[in-house]
Amino acid sequence: MITVEDWAEIRRLHRSEGMAIKAIARHVGVARNTVRAALASDAPPRYGRGAKGSIVDEVEPQIRALLREFPTMPATVIAERIGWTRSITVLKDRVRVIRPEYRGVDPADRIEYQPGDTAQCDLWFPAPRIPVGAGQVAMLPVLVVTLAYSRFMSARMIPTRTAADILAGMWALIEGVGAVPKRLWWDRESAIGGTGRVHATAATFAGTLATRIVLAPPADPEFKGMVERHNSYLETSFLPGRTFTSPADFNDQLAAWLPRANQRMVRALAPATGSGAGGRPVDHLAADVAAMTALPPVAPTTGWHHRVRLNRDYYVRLDSVDYSVDPAVIGRMVDVHADLHRVHVTCGGRLVAAHDRCWARRQTITDPAHRVQAARLRAAWQQDQAARAVARRHEDGHPVAIRPLSDYDTLFGIDPATFTPGTHDAQSGQSGQGGLEVVR
Repeated sequence: MITVEDWAEIRRLHRSEGMAIKAIARHVGVARNTVRAALASDAPPRYGRGAKGSIVDEVEPQIRALLREFPTMPATVIAERIGWTRSITVLKDRVRVIRPEYRGVDPADRIEYQPGDTAQCDLWFPAPRIPVGAGQVAMLPVLVVTLAYSRFMSARMIPTRTAADILAGMWALIEGVGAVPKRLWWDRESAIGGTGRVHATAATFAGTLATRIVLAPPADPEFKGMVERHNSYLETSFLPGRTFTSPADFNDQLAAWLPRANQRMVRALAPATGSGAGGRPVDHLAADVAAMTALPPVAPTTGWHHRVRLNRDYYVRLDSVDYSVDPAVIGRMVDVHADLHRVHVTCGGRLVAAHDRCWARRQTITDPAHRVQAARLRAAWQQDQAARAVARRHEDGHPVAIRPLSDYDTLFGIDPATFTPGTHDAQSGQSGQGGLEVVR
C-alpha cells in the first residue's frame, strides 16, 4: 500500500503535469495498477487491520439472554451467572454496548424557559469549615437560587437546613431580586418536600408569595441541572484561595463576588448587542424581573417562632442554644422569634430579650442586665420570705409553732413501722388514712 504522500504526488503529476500513467509509475516507483487505483480514489489510502474476535463473543448470547429478562442487571452479576473467569473489564465493555438495546433510552429535551417563570433552588455545602464562635467550626449550607431565563445567580450562607432558615434565606434572596418567580423548583429537600409532597410550612410561604413550589421527580438529578452547575461554578471559581473567619465574612465575600459572576458570558444566552457568542445574565435580568409577580405587600412569616412558659432559670432554647430573658416574666408565656441574624423574645407584646443569633452549638448566651435583674429579684424574694417568717408570731411575741405530722401519730397511738394503710379499727375509730380520727 502506498503512502499518503505518494498518493498525493501521483494525483498531482497526472492532473497538473499531464504525465502518463506509465511515466508516473516509473517516476514514483510503483506499479501501473497502483497508479490507476490512486487516480480512481478520492480519499487517501488508509490502513485497516481486520477485526479480531473477542473472548466475550462466545458468551454474548448468554449475556443477551440475561439482559432481555433483566435489563438493569449489573455486569458483575452477569459475570457470576455465566461463570465468567476472565477479565471483568472486557465483559463490562461489551455489556455497556449491548445494554441500551434492551433497557431503552430516555431522551432529555432541551427546555425553553420563559421570562419570570422559573427559579431553581438548591443547598450547596462548601467543604471549608467556617468558624462559628466558641472555638467551633462547622460545614454550613449555602442557599443558591438561579433564575432559569436569565441565569442570574444569588446565594447566601444560612445557619441550618431547617425549614425556618431555608425559607428565611429564600425570602431574603427573592426580596433582593425585587420580584417573585412564578415557580420555585426544588429537589426533595427534607425541609421542603422530603416525602414527595410540599410541607405545610413551605406551602404557606409559597401561598403568601403567590408562587408554586415544584418538587423534582425521584432519582432525577437533571431536573434542576442549571443550579447544580452553578454549585460547581461556586466550588471552582469562588472558593479557591479564600479563607473565612465567620459566616458573616463568608456572606460578605460572596456578596462582593456575585456581581462579577453575573457579568460572565453564558453561551446559552442571546447576546445583548446582536453579535458575539453569548450573553450576560445581568443584561437579561430586567426582562426576567418584568415578567415576575410583584412582591407581596406583607412579608411572609419566616424564621423560628414558638411559645413557651419561662422557667425559673429565665432561659429559652433555640436550635440547641440557650438565650437569657428578663427574669421579671418568669412563669409567664413568652414568644420566641428568630431570623438569620437576631433572636427576639416578647411577652404580651413587650420585648423582654434581644440577642445576636449564635451559630455555634450548645452555647449559653446571657445578657448582663438579665443577670443583674435576677440577683435583684432573688434578694427581694429572700427578704420577703424572712418577713413572712417574722410575721408568724402570737400577739405576745412568741413564734407560732409548726407541729410535725409525726406528733399526730403519737397522739393516736399509731406506730408507722407496723401500721398497714387502709385498715380501720371500729372500736377506737382509728383509720389507716393519715392517722386522722374518723367521726361517725
